[in-house]
Amino acid sequence: MRLKIDIELDYDIDGATDMLLLVQAAAMADQQLEYDNLLVSSNEPLRAMPGADDVGVRCWALAENRFHATYQAVVTLDREDVALASLGETAPRLLPPEAVPYLMPSRYCESDQFQGFLEQTFAGLRGGALAAALTEWVGDHLTYTSGSSTGATTALMTFANRQGVCRDYAHLLVALARAGGIPARCVSAYAPGVEPPDFHAVAELWLDGAWRLVDATGMGSARDLVRIAVGRDATDIAFMTTFGAATLNQQQIMVVQLDE
Repeated sequence: MRLKIDIELDYDIDGATDMLLLVQAAAMADQQLEYDNLLVSSNEPLRAMPGADDVGVRCWALAENRFHATYQAVVTLDREDVALASLGETAPRLLPPEAVPYLMPSRYCESDQFQGFLEQTFAGLRGGALAAALTEWVGDHLTYTSGSSTGATTALMTFANRQGVCRDYAHLLVALARAGGIPARCVSAYAPGVEPPDFHAVAELWLDGAWRLVDATGMGSARDLVRIAVGRDATDIAFMTTFGAATLNQQQIMVVQLDE
């Protein structure tokens, strides 16, 4: 599958502000970049560095009075959907080093608070069978509601409120998976089926020796998600982090499927 990505960010800035961008599609084995172009208004050259787990690229920019950025890419995806329930688990002691941190609670994914719920509701399930059941549960019990959460909403809050946006679905699935002994990380992504079009948050679970993309909202699937960045939770995958005041003028994200 080939996807065309086209985004524009336009903000007014109060004075001079450092900004950290995470908008470029990651170059990986299962997603190749045919074309990739980031243009940013900055009075200094961009400073690029690897993203978390060497997935994607973080770019520092200096914005003064106004910040404008455009990004275009064409990405070829070579990835198929996999039935989660068919995948085996990996015992924690056998995990690769990079997966171990994603067993632990984080700021927005309080996995240690879900142990009792998992024992009561998903007793006897492990590995892929548990991952499939958790994904189904999140999709069935949450209602996608724009504006129902804030940047401070955690997985536990979403569990109580039973509504949220993609970020909340991802946080809750990640927290539940970690509570069940499955390493889980949050992923920012581009996908053609997101409504309204936006930067999309999904989960990635370590099962049967590899990371598996999972979108509990049902808007995307493993075969059409383009990873941008990965991390513990939304703190690590925000598309833009500003170290000063910024006011949104315009933000557009378009993801179009070119062919199969």
